[in-house]
Amino acid sequence: MITSSQNNRIKMIRALLTQRQERQQNKQYIIEGVRLVEEAVANGVKPTLVLYSIQLSDRGFQVLDMLQKSKTEIEEITPALMHSLSETDTPQGILAVVPMQTSTLPEKPNFVVIADQIRDPGNMGTLLRTSLAAGVQAVIVTVGTTDVYAPKIVRSAMGAHFRLPLVECSWEEIRVWHQSSHPTPTFWISDVREGTSCWDANLRMPLILGIGGEAEGMSSTAFTLPHQKIHIPMPGQSESLNASIAAGVLIFEVIRQRSISP
Repeated sequence: MITSSQNNRIKMIRALLTQRQERQQNKQYIIEGVRLVEEAVANGVKPTLVLYSIQLSDRGFQVLDMLQKSKTEIEEITPALMHSLSETDTPQGILAVVPMQTSTLPEKPNFVVIADQIRDPGNMGTLLRTSLAAGVQAVIVTVGTTDVYAPKIVRSAMGAHFRLPLVECSWEEIRVWHQSSHPTPTFWISDVREGTSCWDANLRMPLILGIGGEAEGMSSTAFTLPHQKIHIPMPGQSESLNASIAAGVLIFEVIRQRSISP
């Protein structure tokens, strides 16, 4: 049993929890809780290390049994250590180190979302979860956007990381990919007021949907690509919608239009 906070494995876990650079260099991140570990195993994601404590539920111990059969490295730690590492008020008694997926941009884009300059972890997690639910091909994350592998985002995305292709790209990489795609998908940039109403836009054709940050929207570089603006009509008096709510409306408007027979 690991009892010391100075243990090398504990130090490594803490670094992965708190440092984006550490996650990027090691291509690993942390998942916490029985459900997320179950989701990882169910989707063929093998943890490189699992830590558990005695407060783990019977369901959690069943997951441990499966992991032991796959020869995953498993270590017991004290409840106090688990609490110090946990991102929740009531730890479930299990966390795991898992590898980042390796994803590429789709060769034939039909429905891709770009997350640009989104800073709020809750918004990003909800965007990923919504994109997975809608069957989005991939989510592109641009430079300057919050780290999709940060613990709060991983937790709020509810397993989307295991099934949804996530690709980090520069705008130049996006430009080259967009220009080389055939047919070239329409790049729709969400805007608060300007552009075509989402109810009137033709979203049946291959498209890329750009969702900008909470305060400034999409970066100026995004507008240098051929694009069209799209907005959600708001008859009320609110100035704007939360970024993840706006993304949800637009994403499922695409699904609605495509579900209607021509």
